[in-house]
Amino acid sequence: MVKGCNTPGYLPSCLAENTLRLYTLAMPEHKILVVEDDATLRELLCYNLAKEGYTLECAEDGLKALGTYRLFKPSLVILDVMLPGIDGFELCRLIRTESSVPILMLTARSSESDKVNGLEAGADDYLSKPFGMRELLARMKALLRRSQTQNSQTETTGGLKIGDLEIFIERHLVMRNGVALDFSPKEFDLFSFMVQNRCRVFSREQLLEKVWGYDYPGWTRTVDVHISWLRQKIEADPSSPRHLITVRGTGYKFEE
Repeated sequence: MVKGCNTPGYLPSCLAENTLRLYTLAMPEHKILVVEDDATLRELLCYNLAKEGYTLECAEDGLKALGTYRLFKPSLVILDVMLPGIDGFELCRLIRTESSVPILMLTARSSESDKVNGLEAGADDYLSKPFGMRELLARMKALLRRSQTQNSQTETTGGLKIGDLEIFIERHLVMRNGVALDFSPKEFDLFSFMVQNRCRVFSREQLLEKVWGYDYPGWTRTVDVHISWLRQKIEADPSSPRHLITVRGTGYKFEE
């Protein structure tokens, strides 16, 4: 059964119990944490995700969401920006320090800064309000596919060997000194693009377009943040990187 389905306000009260049983048959293995302070939207999201068979937990504020996240250990987090207590950006940063779980942020349509701040905080994707459920589900499934592919691969032979790194692009697996690295989906997208284009210099704008699919120049800070995170994971000395090199005045390149 969908976790929490008997909690008042968790699903619309008109939803009959026998109908709920139908919705939760053949349930996927994925667990979704929905963090949204708007009760109407929260109920709508839970209703539609329950129909898709996901196991759900919901939270209306950042502090409760953090505790729920640690106990529930979701496969994906849907996270609103405007939350009481801990806001969505700070909650995203806190989750990112503990896990690479995919995070899909919900932002106000007119706020470009929300999108930029969300990506810099570690979100993997964003969706502007108002949005359609079909688009939400499509983005969720794409993030879950990438995350599942990355987490399910443990093969350790036949990869690309660069220094103390072993790289398996098709398997979404990177190992350093024999230990698998924990990348978020977007971190892996950026890393794999740089590895497959070794020694080529890319501007921040080019990386933003190639990896994120955005051409908004104000978001280039997002690239810098993700490069910094990657260096913390793949470099022996992140302050003096060997692989992810800054080309002053131009951008970045990956060197062997």
